[in-house]
Amino acid sequence: MGKVAVAATVVCTAAVCAAAVLLVRRRMRSSGKWAMAEAILRELEEKCATPTAKLRRVADAMTVEMHAGLAIEGGSKLKMLISYVDNLPTGFGALECWLRVMVKKFDVLSDYAFCSRFRKIGFFILNEKGLFYALDLGGTNFRVMRVQLGGKDNVIKQEFDEVSIPPQLMTSSCNELFDFIAEALAKFVASEGDDFHLPPGRQRELGFTFSFPVRQLSLASGTLINWTKGFLIEDAIGQDVVGELTKAMERVGLDMRVTALVNDTVGTLAGGRYSNPDVVAAVILGTGTNAAYVERAHAIPKWQGLLPKSGEMVINMEWGNFRSSHLPLTVYDYTLDAESLNPGDQIFEKLISGMYLGEIVRIVLCTMAEKASFFGDTIPPKLSIPFILRTPDMSAMHHDTSPDLKVVGSKLKDILEVPNSCLTMRKIVVAICDIVATRGARLSAAGIVGILTKLERDAPKEGEKQQRSVIALDGGLFEHYTKFRECMKATVDELLGEVSDSVVIEHSNDGSGIGAALLAASHSQYLEVEEES
Repeated sequence: MGKVAVAATVVCTAAVCAAAVLLVRRRMRSSGKWAMAEAILRELEEKCATPTAKLRRVADAMTVEMHAGLAIEGGSKLKMLISYVDNLPTGFGALECWLRVMVKKFDVLSDYAFCSRFRKIGFFILNEKGLFYALDLGGTNFRVMRVQLGGKDNVIKQEFDEVSIPPQLMTSSCNELFDFIAEALAKFVASEGDDFHLPPGRQRELGFTFSFPVRQLSLASGTLINWTKGFLIEDAIGQDVVGELTKAMERVGLDMRVTALVNDTVGTLAGGRYSNPDVVAAVILGTGTNAAYVERAHAIPKWQGLLPKSGEMVINMEWGNFRSSHLPLTVYDYTLDAESLNPGDQIFEKLISGMYLGEIVRIVLCTMAEKASFFGDTIPPKLSIPFILRTPDMSAMHHDTSPDLKVVGSKLKDILEVPNSCLTMRKIVVAICDIVATRGARLSAAGIVGILTKLERDAPKEGEKQQRSVIALDGGLFEHYTKFRECMKATVDELLGEVSDSVVIEHSNDGSGIGAALLAASHSQYLEVEEES
């Protein structure tokens, strides 16, 4: 063999050896990458664990904080705000069977006498007719609605429109935000068709659902305590939000009166109770989260003044601000909180609501990218953008049932610009989604059980038939994230045991909007005139 041939053979052999070494090194790095990623995943799973015993402690802590918040202003992280809603409108259809029995015990002379009797035992039976509006402001979108009521549990027609709030308005000024809302409301009113009838001489009336912490001054007024859900408009804090909306409507020439200011959970509770008298609480699981429930008036020590005739009062818990040493917090949660607009506040909301679940997944992926080279030698630039991975995207990946997890691959490519993702990577991403969603769902369930415990509906009473308790649920997270919803329901059953048969989780679709319109109707300025006539 000639020298040239030998040299060529040596070079070729060296090249093959070098390629083999490079391949081995790549495999070793790849093997180490997955091992590190899986170690991070295992730690996440351990820190997010929600065994039954821990959830019971969370539920008990929720109950304790509820008592503390009702006892004195500022006595708890839970604000436990008095809503000034003490008579929830109840439809005739929901009470039909019950009333057939009860009516025999009363001398019913007229609809007015009939309603008056039942007001005294805690029900306000809505018999109002007419056109009523609702405005639901609670996130990056707001909804305007009109409802034509025909009296006696009869919603003849309803229409709504949803408007996106430009991101810059979420941190602008009070006037700019409310002017934008008033203009959209005026435009919606202008589109009123022939199917909707406003009696002559009447002013349009509005139920205003405002889903941020407000210190209620009366049924139709309240001052903003603080913003949540990414809003931060400094000059609105401490202002009466009904007054600000009214001034904005006047500036755009819209003649409309706000007759009820309610939180979205209070609105959902009102809408739920209208169709089902067994509804005792409402929970919102959407962009943000909150809960409201019907409390016995004598169980509210901080209440000042005469007790309501109904003996009940709706409490807006503002449960997103719940915090307890029993909550399973991770380093990723502390990072999210520190980088948020409201560090130290809304901790429960940051664990369970739609605004934050996708962001937690993103922060975990950032750690994997940095410590385990999860996406290769370079970290995808898009991954460093806060909130780029939204909870709907997380849900889509979590629900991916294709053999190759095609949806996960598409989301990684379209959102994070990761061009190539192997099956192992996709499976780890799904596992992260599952851990984060499961923790959120189970903690939500613990919160619900905490409310039932406060109402003494969490355990059977000796010698008594267990009361039926319906929890009205609304919000996009609950409605659209199937695995979250199913896990939450199963966990409520797990925690309640034998009592679970008497507890129902019921979806109240757009309950807050309908509820606000019903409350506007039940507190109409024209109601007394009609009753007297």
